[in-house]
Amino acid sequence: MEVIYRYDGSLEGFLCCVFDSYVNKELPAEFQDEAHLVPSLFPARWVGTDLRHAQRILVSLEKIDPWAQELVVKGFLTCAPDREMLLYRFIRALYSVGRPLLRRLSDDAVLPLLQAVRHLDGEVHLLKGFVRFSEFEGMLAGEIRPKNRVLPLLRRHFCSRFYNETFLLYDRTHREALVHQNGKWAIMPLDSFQMAAPSAAEAQYRRLWKRFYDTIEIKERHNPKLRRTHMPQRYWDTMTEFQGEDYFTAADSGAPEPAALAEGPGGSAPAPLLRPPAAPPSPTPGP
Repeated sequence: MEVIYRYDGSLEGFLCCVFDSYVNKELPAEFQDEAHLVPSLFPARWVGTDLRHAQRILVSLEKIDPWAQELVVKGFLTCAPDREMLLYRFIRALYSVGRPLLRRLSDDAVLPLLQAVRHLDGEVHLLKGFVRFSEFEGMLAGEIRPKNRVLPLLRRHFCSRFYNETFLLYDRTHREALVHQNGKWAIMPLDSFQMAAPSAAEAQYRRLWKRFYDTIEIKERHNPKLRRTHMPQRYWDTMTEFQGEDYFTAADSGAPEPAALAEGPGGSAPAPLLRPPAAPPSPTPGP
């Protein structure tokens, strides 16, 4: 029997759908998370999230091969169309064939997932070098516009690199933010975020960075095509060196510098971006 599975949009919720499909001997015609529900002629059923069921799926994948578990976890973070169906086909094939499936890299159940995960890993690698932070009264803030959900994979890099710093990294595409303070971190929904105007000192540092970028180039070897190869143009709108003149203008000394911020359903951003005199509260630690 074919049925549409609807779930809460989390990885654990999706794994519960996989669990239910085996328990009820059903073949899902489609997966829909609660943010993208659409009418269909197929019968639909809501699958609640049970962490015990999700953990059983993860453990079973790890027993077959830890790499299989990694592919599923990372695959859920990709921007691949119908990613749930890609993952479901991979899991069913893996349960049927076992570990030898992982050596069949051109298999229809494996190749699309591998390509999606490679795209994710490539974007994570690039963003480790393309993120630009600005300082606001002792706190760092930056923005990115990725295709994939990269914050869970960027977390370890930036939290270890800036362990003693308070910082926020906002994902414009998926409207979520990585917040770190006092060695604790959280990834929370954030509907919108507008960075405050820089202080005079921060504006000067931005100008110095742009001047360094413009000066280090050998003019006789200017190669725009090669630059776009190593630094794809879709990342430029959040990088300091490609911004317009307004980005380097400091806020008026007598005017406040608020950051327009709309809270998401999971929490709010740290207090320094709102310019209060008090220190920011500690975010809830991640797992």
